[in-house]
Amino acid sequence: MKKSLFFLLLWFSLPLAAEEIRVAAASNFKHALEAITRQFETRSGHKVRLIYASTGKLYAQIVNAAPFDIFLAADSRRPQLLEQQGHIVEASRFTYAIGRLVLWTPEPGRLQQPIETLRRAEFSRLAIANPKLAPYGEAAQQLLEAEDLWQPLQRKLVRGENVGQAYQFVKTGNAQLGFVAQALLKRPGVKPEGSHWLVPQSMHSPIRQQAVLLRDSPATRAFIDFMRSQQVINILTDFGYDSAHAD
Repeated sequence: MKKSLFFLLLWFSLPLAAEEIRVAAASNFKHALEAITRQFETRSGHKVRLIYASTGKLYAQIVNAAPFDIFLAADSRRPQLLEQQGHIVEASRFTYAIGRLVLWTPEPGRLQQPIETLRRAEFSRLAIANPKLAPYGEAAQQLLEAEDLWQPLQRKLVRGENVGQAYQFVKTGNAQLGFVAQALLKRPGVKPEGSHWLVPQSMHSPIRQQAVLLRDSPATRAFIDFMRSQQVINILTDFGYDSAHAD
């Protein structure tokens, strides 16, 4: 009888303790966020549902009342706009990572002189994320404009809705080169395929990736707190981000 009562009490207590939270994230953060989520779920008992898209698309969905609890953007501009528009929990905005842009090709040894490779334009397609929607695409455009290559390469550009799609264009051979997030190439224990050039941060505006809390609850607060932890800082480093937990 006592044993049955114990399991009955445990059964009714679980829904009160555990909660499902919906995290909307920029597509560059997919691999790192999956690693973060696994550890958070194990530690907390909460469940996390992940939704990926470009930062611009997710921003538009949030403005139109999409039922997300947390937004992990790939820039600071959209989180700032959401804050100004009153869509976030007060004082919840912070920078969780600095993203790094890379030029990537599956062909080994092709990017020994990356700018010269772009100038020669001996390729049929160059993939980038849509600069209007995705911060990594905006950074790629800034670099190409600084090198006077934006207009000359227009006919060869193929634009993905987000940086994950730009990566897939190159991965599947629909583009020979692409500007992608380093985090899509760098994974713990896995050597990146082909060759890549880590773009100096001086060649584009910082890709300051910010988080905001859209719904306040113990579970969402726990996730945000975990995002600031040393454990997550270590994961970010493993996946090629620079950590930055303060503006």
